[in-house]
Amino acid sequence: MFNEIDFSKIDTAGAPPTDDAGRQYYYMAKLATMVTLKEQELGRPITYCLQTFGCQMNEKQSEVVAGIMDEIGFKRQDTENADVVIYNTCTVRENANLKVYGRLGKLHSLKKSNPDMKIALFGCMMQEKQVVDKIQKDYPFVNLVFGTHNIFKFAELFYEMENRDSQLIDIWEGTDKIVEELPTERNYSFKSGVNIMFGCNNFCSYCIVPYVRGRERSREPEAIVKEIEALVADGVTEVMLLGQNVNSYGKTLKNPVTFAQLLEKVEAIEGLKRIRFMTSHPKDLSDELIEYMGKSKKVCHHLHLPMQSGSSRILKVMNRHYDKEKYLGLVEKIRKAVPDISLTTDIIVGFPGETEEDFQETLDVVEKSCFDTAFTFIYSKRSGTPAAKMEDQVPEDVVKDRFDRLLKLVQEKGREASSRFEGEVQEVLVETESKEKGIFTGRTQYNLLVHFPGTPDLLGKYINVRLDTCKGFYYMGTQV
Repeated sequence: MFNEIDFSKIDTAGAPPTDDAGRQYYYMAKLATMVTLKEQELGRPITYCLQTFGCQMNEKQSEVVAGIMDEIGFKRQDTENADVVIYNTCTVRENANLKVYGRLGKLHSLKKSNPDMKIALFGCMMQEKQVVDKIQKDYPFVNLVFGTHNIFKFAELFYEMENRDSQLIDIWEGTDKIVEELPTERNYSFKSGVNIMFGCNNFCSYCIVPYVRGRERSREPEAIVKEIEALVADGVTEVMLLGQNVNSYGKTLKNPVTFAQLLEKVEAIEGLKRIRFMTSHPKDLSDELIEYMGKSKKVCHHLHLPMQSGSSRILKVMNRHYDKEKYLGLVEKIRKAVPDISLTTDIIVGFPGETEEDFQETLDVVEKSCFDTAFTFIYSKRSGTPAAKMEDQVPEDVVKDRFDRLLKLVQEKGREASSRFEGEVQEVLVETESKEKGIFTGRTQYNLLVHFPGTPDLLGKYINVRLDTCKGFYYMGTQV
């Protein structure tokens, strides 16, 4: 547990504090008393299940919700047959929404057998009005609905939910608040994500994120450094700096700080061994950042640089603010500064109006950039975005054919790029044990996964592993 607090020192008989963090601890203390009484009444622990859909930003926010639930006294379990079920939702693609609706159907059956079960939904999906309307109409058994801007209010909302019979919905259209010092239950003891900013100002024509996460707002560098120092003191050796576009970090601060300057401050933290970050936007990838990556001793040699399309015409319609030539120029710059860089990307196939000629431009960039891997997606129409209203939606069979051709090339080039390390011995941070007992998974500084025989005492440690066989974007290896 990160940021534990002594609830006995909180006066819950009086009015709640006016400061945001203090107010939430006040409600946590009141909830802790309620949970204790409930456990005594039932003669068993009170359980919760938290499931996260979507990106690493969602994972980080779920850690805060888990920290609050654990601090209150709930016991976490993996199955949804729990006293409280919480979904952190994603809406970047329609399938993510459909997955949540499907889960809610199953939860309805569970709740019929356990009427006291509480169900809470939050995250990006809940920022869409049509979704909230549907929840109200078709899923009235859901107890609490909130979005992305008021996650810090979770304890207060949970307390209000526990003291009412009707559905509680609290959606904010936006916020400039950044609330620090909330409890966090990390997924790993030795590595952690750290939010450095929230929101997005880019408004790519296909993307719903700016509408559900709001405008960019950066955390003060001092607060970020303070959090990482506390994490390192608690055993963390690797951090992932998170933002929708980390390259534009610091622009909204009263005293602007560049992302490269932030990295320098983080690198100075004693005891921290590795620094990762995502996601970078090509339009804001500065020469300063590229130069810093080349000289840094802690920033991992991996850069995720979403391309989306290789066609300058399509990139303009996507509102990406760069063209094919600029993207290839960035690839050349980063490879010159960091010759062994592992470069990964995102690519969308079938964007409205995409022609075969446009698609060939994408294949050309894949050929020239030598990505270690690319995350390929079929364009998903998201209502509320400009692209959803565009004409010339590409026929499904054409998109499928292009996707298959792209995937084949990506896998071929990725295997070629990743295999350059075959036979080398590299340092690996051991992260998990696989389902196959005795086989462990670690990650190199290049973000390559390595599977190798090991023992549980290796978890969280840095060890040397020989990369025996390349299997694409992962290796089979042997500890040395």
